[in-house]
Amino acid sequence: MTLGGTDLNLLLSLKVLLEEGNVTRAGQRLALGQPAMSTALARLRRKFNDELLTRSGRDYELTPFAVELLPEVQHALRLIGTALRVEDEFDPATSERTFRLAMSDYAIAVVHETLLARVTELAPGVSLSIDRMRPDARTSERTMLKYDAVIAPLGLGFPGESRPLWRDRFVCLVDARHPRLTGEGLTLDDLAELPHAVAGFGPAVLTPVDRIFGELGIERRIEATVRGWLPLPFVIEGTDLVAVVPERQARLHTSKLVVVEPPFGEVPLAEGYWFARDRLGDPAHQWLFARLDEVGEVLAPAKP
Repeated sequence: MTLGGTDLNLLLSLKVLLEEGNVTRAGQRLALGQPAMSTALARLRRKFNDELLTRSGRDYELTPFAVELLPEVQHALRLIGTALRVEDEFDPATSERTFRLAMSDYAIAVVHETLLARVTELAPGVSLSIDRMRPDARTSERTMLKYDAVIAPLGLGFPGESRPLWRDRFVCLVDARHPRLTGEGLTLDDLAELPHAVAGFGPAVLTPVDRIFGELGIERRIEATVRGWLPLPFVIEGTDLVAVVPERQARLHTSKLVVVEPPFGEVPLAEGYWFARDRLGDPAHQWLFARLDEVGEVLAPAKP
């Protein structure tokens, strides 16, 4: 069968070759011999004028063009499968699939241990490729197709669909020997007078912390700005700086730092995962999303 001059069997071969990154494994998955897969790869190289797979030792690596092409091919075949009502099988016990995720440093710190443990337990051959999302990232439809899921704050308006994972709140974090540290914690006057370390997400991005200080009429003495939440504990250690950070992250650093209740009302933070709408028809993505939902259940309590 052809579509637009393209042999759909060749399109399927392209998808499997790029997912497996190996001619032999791709042939086994499609029940084709290595000569047939090598012929398909040669045809695909001519069609795209790109090597697609290049030798790296005893295995192959995807070319940069192939890395960008793979999510487009997966998306196209999912749409075709939906139109023809054909579903691929996915067996987590035997699959060697790699799921590609994007998330911030903060999300990696919170979610990676639970997610990796669950995936390893149920699907020992499945791996996760995690890209660090830039603090000022703006996600487009094309970016959503590139990843199987994107973990980010809810309410950002990313294209596609989203589901909740965990809730957090902001707390103050200071060095354990901070001179203002007393049994009564910090006051609003303290926050107005003390030097701050803050997370920056680009000139046009206001964080919930920025908004609460604006509402309080406090102009912070900002002495250090870093990209994202994760570096802040390392910046304030051994200094008189104060930082307002997500609590789940703050409690990872309590050996030399102290978490202090903020002298303002609760400022919530809600994280979830986003995905392209067509993913729901794919059994492999259904499995991945179920694992993420399980992670959300583990992280459900308001405090770690």
